[in-house]
Amino acid sequence: MNEKAEKHTRFMREALKEAQRAFELDEVPVGAVVVCQGRVIARGHNLTERLGDPTAHAEMQAFTAATNFLGGKYLDQCTLYVTVEPCPMCAGGGYWTQLGGIVFGTRDEKRGFLRFSKELIHPKTVLTGGVLEDECAELMRAFFRKKRN
Repeated sequence: MNEKAEKHTRFMREALKEAQRAFELDEVPVGAVVVCQGRVIARGHNLTERLGDPTAHAEMQAFTAATNFLGGKYLDQCTLYVTVEPCPMCAGGGYWTQLGGIVFGTRDEKRGFLRFSKELIHPKTVLTGGVLEDECAELMRAFFRKKRN
């Protein structure tokens, strides 16, 4: 595995920890971390049920924490690691923060932003998908299996 792939794997594992926290709270298990200069500066997981807020997605939680940490609204030197492809709202949030990169685990064929348009992310944002895809997808499948039973 090359250095870039190792880095992506390491940080996606951190996002998976956040997704597991969401799972344990009976939230849709999506987790996110924001990385800047090789370190995690922000974490988030879905809190839509707990907060009664449909916008309380993992990515939005992480964006707020990261901009607070950095003291500014731009994340152009940062990368978002998220277990599931962002929805259009979260892709738009990433656009406004001018994210340097988005790395996601598994696709969301129904609600992911790529279904609509790649133009929902900032033109300078580097997009990488499929990092720990099987692990990220299995956590989602386990959650929805549990819901159906």
